[in-house]
Amino acid sequence: MLRQVLRSKIQNAVITEAMLEYEGSITLDGNLVEAADLLPGEMVLVVNLNNGERFETYVIVGEPGSGTVCLNGPAARKGYVGDRIHILAFGWAVDEEAAEVQPRLVALERGNLLPED
Repeated sequence: MLRQVLRSKIQNAVITEAMLEYEGSITLDGNLVEAADLLPGEMVLVVNLNNGERFETYVIVGEPGSGTVCLNGPAARKGYVGDRIHILAFGWAVDEEAAEVQPRLVALERGNLLPED
């Protein structure tokens, strides 16, 4: 049997932009994409802590170091600039591997910056 498990999570991101006139997606700072081991076009679940909205969309890579977290297209109606969100990616694993999966957690600091090492 296959199970869908949490693979990576970006915590406490803050929406910096919302662009309704776009085909749809979430644009993320390239450094965040890399830190969370996401791929361009990968499906993610976005959870809005301010209003309880949950929606799926796909990743577009933004300028590294920009702090960009932009809701595009219809997703722009799911949150406002300043709202805090979590971004989750899932993967499939067979039973024997599912219990061993260790999600990559990326907890952001103010300005959607990665913590300094």
